Amino acid sequence: MTSIIELDKLTVPLGGQQIELQQIDNAAGGMSLLRIRIREGKRFTIFDIDAQTAERLAASIQAWVAHQAEK
Repeated sequence: MTSIIELDKLTVPLGGQQIELQQIDNAAGGMSLLRIRIREGKRFTIFDIDAQTAERLAASIQAWVAHQAEK
């Protein structure tokens, strides 16, 4: 059985999309994955990513935020 741990949930102010972050652990072991679920109305987009991909995504987002602060 798979274990799902809720990490965070937020709503985008413009557009109203809901973003959920969850940790996915397989009972048989193996790596944990980060699930990113984006809900737009009735449509869902789901990404299950590994720690290395999450780290790179986080760094890209942080760099973008830093650039926005400079403006």
